[in-house]
Amino acid sequence: MVRANDPEAAIRCDDLSIARSSAGVRVVDGVTFRLAPGESVAVMGATGSGKSSLAAALAGAEPRDLTVVGGAAEVAGIPLRARGRARRIRTFRTGYLAQGSNAHLPARLTVAEIVAEPITTRDRKVNERALALRVASLLDELHLPIGSSDKYPYELSSGMRQRVAIARSLVLDPTVLIADEPYANLDVDVRPAVLEALSRRVIDGMALVAVTNERELVEGLGAGILVLRAGHTVGVGPDLDHLSWTPDESTRIAV
Repeated sequence: MVRANDPEAAIRCDDLSIARSSAGVRVVDGVTFRLAPGESVAVMGATGSGKSSLAAALAGAEPRDLTVVGGAAEVAGIPLRARGRARRIRTFRTGYLAQGSNAHLPARLTVAEIVAEPITTRDRKVNERALALRVASLLDELHLPIGSSDKYPYELSSGMRQRVAIARSLVLDPTVLIADEPYANLDVDVRPAVLEALSRRVIDGMALVAVTNERELVEGLGAGILVLRAGHTVGVGPDLDHLSWTPDESTRIAV
């Protein structure tokens, strides 16, 4: 997971610190790691450890009151502080599954429209047939009934909505995927399909940051580990069985 001097890294964080401007409090403090294409890392830790704030900042997404106040980071080759066209390009290269995405899908759009929206927003002219096939393929891959494409979010279970959100995050074939709790609300029988979808893309070269404390997902991905506590890195390792911890044993998490 960690590569000391890798100019080709999909994500590079060097002593990255992030504050919530509304409160002036650092929610991420001095985080350093590098992730190459085709690698995955699980960001773990207790509630309030800064996991979701780190994910949101790296994705360049809401809430926008997150501000880089120290260090530096690049995602898909573009600095986190970049604005304008560079920021838009980074957004197109980065898929993002936000925490609680399944509860915040656009209520007035059908499933097909929700999954396709990143493409229709980006491209003025879209091959409707090719787009429909792309959406249908993603729904099938994530074990969603083909008839679900014409349904609205309120007609679906929370687990189905989660898979719709995952499909939406993958529709642009991102260089980097940042997924916050991808297994949230998923039944046990559909988790293998989600794991397979993520693993296949990592094998094909996508870099994946998964915010999760799910051992099943971490081990299935073969992910490296970054453990946060109060915004600080307290544990790193190539897997769950080979973690290097800070001297304070109380920072360990149960997995």
